[in-house]
Amino acid sequence: MPLNEVSKSEFKAKALEILRQVEASGEPLVITDKGRPTIEVRRYRTDQRSPLERLKGSVVELSDPFEPVGEDEWEALV
Repeated sequence: MPLNEVSKSEFKAKALEILRQVEASGEPLVITDKGRPTIEVRRYRTDQRSPLERLKGSVVELSDPFEPVGEDEWEALV
């Protein structure tokens, strides 16, 4: 039975069983506190690629790397 969400008290009571289910299914689990999501548990996966292989293709355009960047050119989360 795949789990999506479980309360802290239920997780405490069934931690080993729940962790085994997350490991087997690969589906993340959200642990809630009084109905609010607080923690996400997911299976650990290693990335065997080198750091350069992981970055390959992430730079879209590099026209002039030494040109100053203006304040209005930065994206910010508001």
